[in-house]
Amino acid sequence: MIKEKESVQEQDTCISSKDISKTKKSKKKIVLICLLIFVFVTLIVTQTVTHILLKENFSRGEYSKFTTNYRYDHYEKDYPRKNVSFKSGENLLQGYIYGGDNNKGLIVFSHGIGGGHEGYINEIIWLVDNGWRVFAYDATGSCTSEGDGTNGLPQSALDLDCALSYIENDEELSELPKFLMGHSWGGYAVTAVLNFDHDVKASASISGYAYPMDMIMEFADGMMGGISKAIYPFIWLDCYMNFGEYTNMSAVDGINKSDIPVLVIHGTQDKMIGYDRSSIISKESEITNPNVKYYTIDGKYCGHNNIFHSDETNEYMDKLDAEYEKICDKYTDGKVPDDIESEFFAKADKELANEVNEEMMTEINEFFEMQI
Repeated sequence: MIKEKESVQEQDTCISSKDISKTKKSKKKIVLICLLIFVFVTLIVTQTVTHILLKENFSRGEYSKFTTNYRYDHYEKDYPRKNVSFKSGENLLQGYIYGGDNNKGLIVFSHGIGGGHEGYINEIIWLVDNGWRVFAYDATGSCTSEGDGTNGLPQSALDLDCALSYIENDEELSELPKFLMGHSWGGYAVTAVLNFDHDVKASASISGYAYPMDMIMEFADGMMGGISKAIYPFIWLDCYMNFGEYTNMSAVDGINKSDIPVLVIHGTQDKMIGYDRSSIISKESEITNPNVKYYTIDGKYCGHNNIFHSDETNEYMDKLDAEYEKICDKYTDGKVPDDIESEFFAKADKELANEVNEEMMTEINEFFEMQI
């Protein structure tokens, strides 16, 4: 009986060990499940936050309420334009034809992000005065065109593709030799669109980026430093959800595929699209098109936007900016009341503030003329 009791006790001890083992395995399984849930939730939250941040950065582009820049109303009396519209995806975009009597050639102009084509009205009028007809438009989510936002960096090339398709189906416009000109977002567009099959004589890209993802990461690096590399997959996925196969559409591929003459212009002091970073001009070693000409702008005024203006204009704008900063300093939140701001800009010398960079514009004009 004693041995039998010992046997039962041993059996009870054995059963207890198995239960403990099962409990440990169960706990490990629960921990693993919790860990997987945590990772999954973290990924979802990170992707959601990335999407929100990108959407905010690619919100609608509008003209500034107060500005020293001329808009079309300054030229309207002497430079009538024709309004047209065309679809890009689900959005209706507004286009404008300037210099309707000019038959030298048609320059299709693609603007930068955050505004519309009238931000370049001085350059457009300069081209008209030099015999060109200009087809300009407001891109997706910009000024007079539809869209709740600008969507992302590849969007400008997709909009330009649609603009060119519209032109090619227009009886009158299709007869003119076609040239492309764009800045920044548009500088990318006028080269990346060459991945599509359009009859284009030449293209001039000003301050353009070569690869959309490189440009986004340059911006992210500037904001977040090294941590930006960790969210690259989330940025890429969000872009892919928007653009699919066009996510990585590159300006370099377009330039090489087309083999047409391309003028690449960039300022050495560009802080938005770094001259030695994401710019097209920095990818010279990757460009095999023998018809590419590189035009570097150096000196005091060779940034992202001020390369469009004369030195006299830039010097005046420096002075005006300093005066405006002093006004902003008077208000704790930096928000200048509308009446004060309106008065300040009303006193500005608009004529001096809107002089174009004649040297750069002449370079573009002569480059295009050589291809007629």
